[in-house]
Amino acid sequence: MDIITAAPASDIRPEDRLTLAMVQMAPVWLKREATLDKMIAALRQAADAGAELVCFGEALVPGYPFWIERTDGARFNDPKQKAIYARYLDQGVMIERGDLDGICAAARERGVAVYLGCMERAPDRGGHSLYCTLVYIDRQGTIGSVHRKLHPTYEERLAWATGDGHGLKVHELGPFRVGGLNCYENWMPLSRAALYAQGESLHVSVWPGGLHNTEDLPRFIAKEARSYVVAVCGLMRPEDFPEDTLELAEILASSGPFLANGGSALTAPDGSWVVEPVVGKEAILLATLDAGKVRGERQNLDFAGHYARPDVTRLVVDRRRQGIAEFID
Repeated sequence: MDIITAAPASDIRPEDRLTLAMVQMAPVWLKREATLDKMIAALRQAADAGAELVCFGEALVPGYPFWIERTDGARFNDPKQKAIYARYLDQGVMIERGDLDGICAAARERGVAVYLGCMERAPDRGGHSLYCTLVYIDRQGTIGSVHRKLHPTYEERLAWATGDGHGLKVHELGPFRVGGLNCYENWMPLSRAALYAQGESLHVSVWPGGLHNTEDLPRFIAKEARSYVVAVCGLMRPEDFPEDTLELAEILASSGPFLANGGSALTAPDGSWVVEPVVGKEAILLATLDAGKVRGERQNLDFAGHYARPDVTRLVVDRRRQGIAEFID
């Protein structure tokens, strides 16, 4: 995969440096193991190029539900929709089963942290619903948080379940505190505030792919948070669908050259581009961050600090994992 490297500033202090990679790639659609193998190869390539944090897009493994809006996905009790969903569920990621063990091992082997988007098949909720989940893995290969998207967007609600606040956490990574949100969650001001309150200074937003999502929002979040903001996207072209995809002809009938055109980008804490949106190709985007720039921008706006008024407005965040039963033995 091609590597695109942003030239780092020459005056970054060693203790303020962090190098990250945004992997803009297509999944092997609805094929979990093949997609994970492709991700592991990209992770190793990024780490060998110097990355300390490697980020992948939303729902990348086993893929975004592109079929819904192209195959009459809202038709109730429809055999075609049931068949596609059954395959989607079968290829979902079950963390408890060890589906991410290969990614964790690669992270540990290369000493890099990872953010990745997956469709989680959750045994604690019965095992037959899928959650759009953002997983953080630390440099030791340990899963640090599993954040289920709070609210699926529009047609996603036909395939994804509603998450909870359990994974609204930040993680120490070098000179940064890193947190993340899935796709349209990044529009939710209280969700962003939950991360700001924990001292987030590097924000990872993950997307299925689309310049329309990343050409303005990451810059706004950066200006609000005075943090670096990653926007890492997937990519999907007609040729990326396996030949055995159910209802393939119908899915591709009106797709054009892209179902998701990428748009991965990186903004600095002042809202300027470090990496402008990259469209239409698979690539590893490499950039070096400077924690000193965060400190400088917080001089005149610090959302959780000197520019907060907790005596007037405060946020309550419930981080309990939700379930339908409590068993007392």
